[in-house]
Amino acid sequence: MNRTELVTALSGRAEVTKKDAEAVLAAFAEIAGDVVRKGEEKLTIPGFLTLERTHRAARIARNPQTGDPISIPAGYSAKATPGSKLKDAVK
Repeated sequence: MNRTELVTALSGRAEVTKKDAEAVLAAFAEIAGDVVRKGEEKLTIPGFLTLERTHRAARIARNPQTGDPISIPAGYSAKATPGSKLKDAVK
């Protein structure tokens, strides 16, 4: 499902216009990005999903073409953890 299909499904289920559904989806994406970017707290939708910022330590990797070691600096990543309802839906 792409963004357009998601907006259409949201507007149908919530009985709102596509414009309103698009605005809600854009606002959610912006808020989720802000929470993960700050890294001070998790974004939790109980039973569905948890988003959080994680730290990755610096490490040494190998260039697959030459075999030379490459130093990869420490950084941050986003972690998504499915909730119980989402896990049950997959079963």
